[in-house]
Amino acid sequence: MNRRFRRIFAWMLVFVLAAGLFGCGNPDAAKVDKPQAAQEPGSSFPVTVKDDTGAEVTVDREPKRIVSLIPSTTEIAFALGLGDRIVGVTANDDYPPEVKEIEKVGDINVNVEKVVGLKPDLVLASPLNGETVEKLRSLGLTVLSVDAQSLEGVYESIRRVGKATGAVKEADQLIAKMEKEKEQVVQKVASIPEEERLKVWVEVDPTPFTVGGDTFLNELITLAGGRNVAAEMKGWPQVSGEKVIKWNPDVILTTYGKADKSVASRPGWDRIAAVKANRIHSLNPDWTTLPGPRITKGLKQIAQILYPERFRQ
Repeated sequence: MNRRFRRIFAWMLVFVLAAGLFGCGNPDAAKVDKPQAAQEPGSSFPVTVKDDTGAEVTVDREPKRIVSLIPSTTEIAFALGLGDRIVGVTANDDYPPEVKEIEKVGDINVNVEKVVGLKPDLVLASPLNGETVEKLRSLGLTVLSVDAQSLEGVYESIRRVGKATGAVKEADQLIAKMEKEKEQVVQKVASIPEEERLKVWVEVDPTPFTVGGDTFLNELITLAGGRNVAAEMKGWPQVSGEKVIKWNPDVILTTYGKADKSVASRPGWDRIAAVKANRIHSLNPDWTTLPGPRITKGLKQIAQILYPERFRQ
């Protein structure tokens, strides 16, 4: 299994089961003084952004030192041209390659002291960071928490980060580019009748866990012209092998590395249409499991797997 995705999926699973208890670090870390900054002539700051925790986050001046606590917000920041302002990321970050040289502030468990020590004027986070968000806020740091469960949610995350960093124009341009990429895929599969759209089983963990109808990965399947067999479920549920056999998907997609042989060898799965037709494929987990700017690449990859003939011309 892709080790990096297992860490990301662990964040999702623990968040769903435990409502996100991820705070760590020294609780006695020194509180950061955050003086009110006067607005500079011609500046768009201060700005206030309502984030996904419901907080009204005010950024007094254009951030120059940014810490990102999840890979998706790191990717968003770099896509907006903010890479030279990123001073801290997690050990889970590996894209773009420049992040390898940036200070690490933990992984699933964020080291609060390290974050504070980097003196950020903005921290980008997610509800997956749980109590760490409130801990950092209590220490005087400005934290913007974003969470996307749909493609539009990804766009909204980009808008919020863009507004909070003074990169509004860049955010609009990035969203327009992603929307164009999406429409190019949708147009290629639009003429497929509903009854002919392929049934898809997505496996994000070999236990096996899948994706429900309220996730962005389900939306990608739908936009790509497929039908998620687990669409009536919610979140990232665990499903029995017997149920998958009953659903009889036409295509099986995994997000944890090449798994066609292990999947095909499961008891009874040789009766599944996808296994019979050897239609077991591995997705790029960075494109399909992270709610960031490369998600439209994931959409195209899924559509090309489902309907390769429509992408040959």
